[in-house]
Amino acid sequence: MTKHIFVTGGVVSSLGKGLTSASIGMVLEQRGLRVKLQKLDPYINVDPGTMSPYQHGEVYVLDDGSETDLDLGHYERFTNSPLTRDSNYTTGQIYMSVIEKERRGEFLGKTVQVIPHVTNEIKAVIHKLVDDDTDIVITEIGGTVGDIESQPFLEAIRQFSLDIGKENCLYIHLTLVPYLKAAGELKTKPTQHSVGQLRQIGIQPDVLICRTERSISLEDREKIALFCNVPLEAVIEEKDKDFSIYEVPLSLVHNGLDKLIVKRLALRANPLNLDSWRDLVQRMRNPKHEIGIAVVGKYAEHFDAYKSIYEALDHAGIRHETQVRVGKISSEEIEREGAERLLGGYDGLLVPGGFGERGIEGKIDAIRFARERGVPFFGICLGMQCAVIEFARNVLGLEGAHSSEFVKDTPHPVICLLDEQRNITEKGGTMRLGAQPTRLDPDSHALACYGREEVFERHRHRYEFNTAYRQTFIDHGMRIAGTSDDGQLVEIIELDRHPWSMAVQFHPEFQSKPTAAHPLFAGFVGAAIERHVRRGERNRELRK
Repeated sequence: MTKHIFVTGGVVSSLGKGLTSASIGMVLEQRGLRVKLQKLDPYINVDPGTMSPYQHGEVYVLDDGSETDLDLGHYERFTNSPLTRDSNYTTGQIYMSVIEKERRGEFLGKTVQVIPHVTNEIKAVIHKLVDDDTDIVITEIGGTVGDIESQPFLEAIRQFSLDIGKENCLYIHLTLVPYLKAAGELKTKPTQHSVGQLRQIGIQPDVLICRTERSISLEDREKIALFCNVPLEAVIEEKDKDFSIYEVPLSLVHNGLDKLIVKRLALRANPLNLDSWRDLVQRMRNPKHEIGIAVVGKYAEHFDAYKSIYEALDHAGIRHETQVRVGKISSEEIEREGAERLLGGYDGLLVPGGFGERGIEGKIDAIRFARERGVPFFGICLGMQCAVIEFARNVLGLEGAHSSEFVKDTPHPVICLLDEQRNITEKGGTMRLGAQPTRLDPDSHALACYGREEVFERHRHRYEFNTAYRQTFIDHGMRIAGTSDDGQLVEIIELDRHPWSMAVQFHPEFQSKPTAAHPLFAGFVGAAIERHVRRGERNRELRK
């Protein structure tokens, strides 16, 4: 029978439930178990697709086109769990489904209520991940205990153990043990209150994972165990990681969590071997090179807006045994202070995706700087569109060239709306989404990176390269390195006379893992390393 692990959080948000869930999934996979992961989000939005990055961070896109929570990025980077639209549900989706059933008369005239109808719907979406090929389903509940929005989800997972048996369910509660500098001690009371609220709902956690910046003493662990009604060995310390999130699974194993889960759920598991993961962390700790990459974006000050970008750069760094130092630079700063002043010391430039006109001119200026100075450049989604605009203006001489997204009456709409988008009025879930095929030019840098002629990459956009200008771009030194399967849409552009300049309409960062860096990120970082080495050699020659 498929077993279930439910991960909840208390005291404060942003404790890292997603990262912890992913780490648990990875460790259990390493013990030979087949794992699926799922995130249940309490907000009423149907999906994160219409939410601001300031509110929510990046929108993570799956192969099937689902726009999901960024925690699903952790799931994919850490595990081999197959993720689909059934891996992320929101209150909005749950209520929409219940209301549609009511409209069809499926409740036979009954009064529709949170209990049992909404909670039954929540339990049904958890059951969707159960099959004969799955040993464990890990379900993360978003938000914190005490949030009014979370109550139906907590009630549903309380009922779940009654439905399938307590022996088949494990409740893990992630909580905060803060250190008060003035008192010079850790405080366990917030954890006691958080667990108390959970127990009032009817859920007794089996395991407590305690986030802390200081090591928890045996005395404090005993106090937590006593007042929270859990065994001492089930109080797991998760100390803040100063170096890398990829140390989290090693920390959980060090504290015995995998053994606890296997024993509690009576799982048939293999012995654990994390040597390859330890080697990965060691390579991060002992790099052969150190380079600087400038990421110029609209949301530079908000880390989670480009979460997968930063992780993919780290993965490429692991591949090349290189520490990648990321400079997070606001494109509006480029507009105010100039590209020369802010970008001169970097070994590479990356312009990520985004929406909206703010900061566009700064991105275009940064791309021009990289093109003229021979700096390795990687543009993603809107970053590709900005590269097209920059080339049109400054190489082709098309004055006023722009995207019709930002300037409706531009004389040269080198970026225009996808034909399939012209009659769409609703915002949510209506873009070109999910994995689409791209055919590569045999002579392109892209094919050299991928090593194959067709790839599938995830998309999230409405606007595209205007094919009316395609031949003009080609005639002036831009290579159309990748197109859609029918050859109509431009997916990848490169510059012929440049050390490494590539821009893509899709989002390669969504398919990068620490154990398998994405080929394009690996190629980009490799080019940045070459530039760094050449600059170092030049500087040494000048000093002689």
